[in-house]
Amino acid sequence: MNSDFNRNDVCFSLCGLNCSLCPLFVRGKCAGCLKGSYCYNMCIIAPCSIEHGGVDYCFECEEYPCDKYDGIDEYDSLMTHKNQLIDPAKAKKIGIKKYDEEQVQKKAILTRLLDEFDNEDDVFFCLAVNLLELDDLNSIIDLLDSDRVMEADDKLKFIKNELLSVASKNGVVLKLRKRHDSWFD
Repeated sequence: MNSDFNRNDVCFSLCGLNCSLCPLFVRGKCAGCLKGSYCYNMCIIAPCSIEHGGVDYCFECEEYPCDKYDGIDEYDSLMTHKNQLIDPAKAKKIGIKKYDEEQVQKKAILTRLLDEFDNEDDVFFCLAVNLLELDDLNSIIDLLDSDRVMEADDKLKFIKNELLSVASKNGVVLKLRKRHDSWFD
């Protein structure tokens, strides 16, 4: 990778992924698009950013969305790619500052869920926080906080059921979509 590539925003990637909501990023095992990270070394889009004047987000490029985005949101990796075209459109519409503020709030919710329910549900929680609206997530957290006598196992069941219920109501599937020819199988 060219050393001229530099990222200013580690929460929202060049290509439209919410890196701050990735299980590896949240657990401190990946630095997103920063130099030296796994994602940095594997990225096929970063060199394109350099060729197009070092744009911070692909949606700033006049060629966006280019052929690199053909089918980019059809399958997932360790995190969802479902909104990889939707989220940049939202960021462009409301402004990156406001978009990042929302992602900071979502990351706080995700961090709390991962800290409070340290188990094998990291990917599930990352999917839910990434794909559900912030208002819905805050409502679920408020419900969780309203019952302080709930046992830990009951809290986990409760939060998972609430997330699944809201997702179902909104037509969101909380499951990674894998390619059958990918290394994630």
